[in-house]
Amino acid sequence: MSNTPLAPAPVASEHVDLRPRNVSFGWEDTPLHWLPGDPFAGHMINVLHLLLPAGERWFVHVYKQVLPLIEDERLREDVVGFIGQEAMHATAHDDVLPHLKRLGLDPTPYTAQVDWLFEKLLGDRTLPPGRARHWWLMERVAMIAAIEHYTAFLGDWVLNADALDRRGADPTMLDLLRWHGAEEVEHRSVAFDLFMHVDGGYRRRARTWATAFSALVFLWQRGVRFFMENDPHLVDGKASFGKFFLAGQQGVLPSTGAMLKSVPKYLSRTYHPSQEGSTAQAVAYLATSPGANGGVRA
Repeated sequence: MSNTPLAPAPVASEHVDLRPRNVSFGWEDTPLHWLPGDPFAGHMINVLHLLLPAGERWFVHVYKQVLPLIEDERLREDVVGFIGQEAMHATAHDDVLPHLKRLGLDPTPYTAQVDWLFEKLLGDRTLPPGRARHWWLMERVAMIAAIEHYTAFLGDWVLNADALDRRGADPTMLDLLRWHGAEEVEHRSVAFDLFMHVDGGYRRRARTWATAFSALVFLWQRGVRFFMENDPHLVDGKASFGKFFLAGQQGVLPSTGAMLKSVPKYLSRTYHPSQEGSTAQAVAYLATSPGANGGVRA
């Protein structure tokens, strides 16, 4: 298998200037089961609040290290905008956790494990300057590109998940998810473009995709099991693949088929994130989001 860097074709019209937006969400009226009648699907999405704060702070930490290696000025500006948006995402999801605790579901035992994963296992290592340290930085840059493929996939899904509206999802939670999802669509090309700029090796892209996908599946199933087993309103709460599959068919979670189809897309040698999703749709939502208010943080 060749390791020659690829030359995928980005869609130029999908590029926009990236800025972090001021957001504010009030959680006082949001119930624990914010998706009526389906605690499993709601908790499946709630796992985002457990994973994203630590994960996105890790993104920011890694990208600050790679900034000196960026030789393209527009890409540098994109990465700086990406860093600002990811930092705001971490803060917004972090704010949900005390609300969950007030409702009787303390996420601390799980978030402590997630913090350890990103801070220790995937954090900086005591490596000598030179090849070893550069290798570890490139591994993490490639891993972020793979993760961002799935965050963009989820962002595009939630922007179009009309079933959540029909099922009466809590409007504040839905706005948080769609604001975040819209920004994931808006900046969906940055992580991939950065990886291609500083490395671009196909073997690394494929290897780190496998690592990232396996880690996401492992952490997500642990997270939803934690929620279901510790939900104070559920008796013998269980999580299962069957429930996930059914929720996907009903449109309140991504379908299993769509998730499987996303795998060969990322591994295609002609893949570029701009070829999927709609920046226009994302920007249109961001302009009307009650939580974002169309504001921009300097």
